[in-house]
Order: sequence, then structure tokens, then C-alpha cells
Amino acid sequence: MDVLGLELVKETYREQRESFKADLALNGKYVIELFSFPDPPKRLSGPEGTGLRHLAFAVENISETVRVLQQKNIMPEPVRMDATTGKKFTFIADPDELPIEFYEM
Repeated sequence: MDVLGLELVKETYREQRESFKADLALNGKYVIELFSFPDPPKRLSGPEGTGLRHLAFAVENISETVRVLQQKNIMPEPVRMDATTGKKFTFIADPDELPIEFYEM
């Protein structure tokens, strides 16, 4: 991570999934989450799949984001709460059915 200039902000063991989550920052800003899983299936869209799983966009207000998406006939998943951070988030599917996340900051 030194090569990329990323700082490990926090590492969390997620017992229920037997996996780790690493929060990385660049120049003091939180920019990347990395997840590890003991035996990931070979698929693109599953949450424990290998490779790039999804993109996430930070939003100021998840309720407003959901409202705007719905106005555009894009139906997000129900809003959930991140058990680690207490922040709200939701997903939509892109045209290839891969997930796009919106995460309230």
C-alpha cells in the first residue's frame, strides 16, 4: 500500500462472514474499502465474488438520492444500515445487472 500512498485507516473482522474489511485513505480522505473472503465464488455480481464487485458513490442524503432515482424510474433496494459505521446505504443495478452503491456520508 506504500507504493500507492494508501493508508490503512481501519481493519475490521466480520465474524458472521468470516472475512476482513479494510478501509483505506489517500491524503487523509477515505477512498477505498477492500473485502477478503475465505472462499469466494467465481461470479461477478455476488457480494463475496472475486474481483471488482461494485462502485460506490458517497451521497449527502440517502433519502433524497432514493427519491431522485425513483423519479427516474430506477428502483433501488431497500435502504440498509452499515453495522460497522452506522451509515445508511442502498444499491441499484446497472444495465449489466452489476451493483452500484449509494452510501450516505
